[in-house]
Amino acid sequence: MAKRRPSGDGMVRKRADGRWEGRIVVGHKNNGEPIFRYVLAKTQKELTQKLHDKIEMYRDANLSEDCNMTLGEWLDKWINEFMIFTLRNSTLASYKTMIKNHIRPHLGNRPLSALTTQEIQKFYNTIKKTGRVRPDKIHGTELADSNVRGIHMMLHEALEAAVKQRLIINNPTNGTSVPKHNYPPKQILNDEQLERFMNVIKEDNFWYDFFYTEITTGLRRGEICGLKWEDLDEQTGRLKIKRSIGAKLAVGETKTETGTREILLPPSTAELLRKRKENKENSISEWIFPNCAKPEQPINPQSAYKHLKVLLKQAELPLIRFHDLRHTFATHAIAGGVDAKTLSGILGHTNASFTLDTYTHVTTDMQKSAARIVGNFMDEIIGGANG
Repeated sequence: MAKRRPSGDGMVRKRADGRWEGRIVVGHKNNGEPIFRYVLAKTQKELTQKLHDKIEMYRDANLSEDCNMTLGEWLDKWINEFMIFTLRNSTLASYKTMIKNHIRPHLGNRPLSALTTQEIQKFYNTIKKTGRVRPDKIHGTELADSNVRGIHMMLHEALEAAVKQRLIINNPTNGTSVPKHNYPPKQILNDEQLERFMNVIKEDNFWYDFFYTEITTGLRRGEICGLKWEDLDEQTGRLKIKRSIGAKLAVGETKTETGTREILLPPSTAELLRKRKENKENSISEWIFPNCAKPEQPINPQSAYKHLKVLLKQAELPLIRFHDLRHTFATHAIAGGVDAKTLSGILGHTNASFTLDTYTHVTTDMQKSAARIVGNFMDEIIGGANG
């Protein structure tokens, strides 16, 4: 095996073209041979400064043999070898789409070792302006802030792994700037609108049970489509949420670990599902809400979304998103006095603070109401004492 040379050991020579060249050892191949990084300059003095900077940059570095791979090659390796068993299928598909549509066209052929923070910042700025794959009338080619953030988070994670694998000495995504969270405003159905929605779904024999269950539990779209009869305890009215239906009816895990949960159904919802199961047509499938044409399959989440739009039009209501039914449930629950910790468990949120942050608009109103109540009875006490 070749003798290992210490990292940062520099060498200088004058080339035939008159320029000065320096090199340092930054790591070693599997057979012990050194891996070099080179510096060029017009004068020896200039080279000395550049070489000094390079030595400082790679101080204590010991890169591995794969450090010369491109970003595209590393992302393929990272996805297929490091993340394949740690990501949900939907997340994995999302990562692959980001790599294919955005990262690979711009940075895929760039050597990992050559990536700079400035280059990645320029990449973020570019995809923000022109990154939308299918331009639309409202946004044109501009990519949504949330998508830019998603690409950054994935790229940051991949390059952190590259640092740990001794492919690069630092993560070039550090120091970049990405758009802040810019979530679309939550839309909910108020009391009057909710009553109109419930009246409309009563006339829909196929979808009534589905949307009644949704509006009284706040389940995610994939979660309610993924319910099976085995998840329902008819005696106690408890329901287990432990799977989610994704694209192409792929059965996967819930969004988060806390998404796998057990909730106590409202009595009316528990009774509705008991009666639903008593119907022989409904009990032949393992799914609580099966596909009407193929009962061996669950309802397609996309079909649920499309039919929601139909129902909203019939009720002459705003065309809210399916996820806004979840917001509607949560908002009415908090306004009705359900505490954040309990609601967090029902919704499958990571913690109660996330629930509070998400529904600040509701809790603020509740705090104002509480302040008025406290103020009123304190006035009564003080007034009584003065009297």
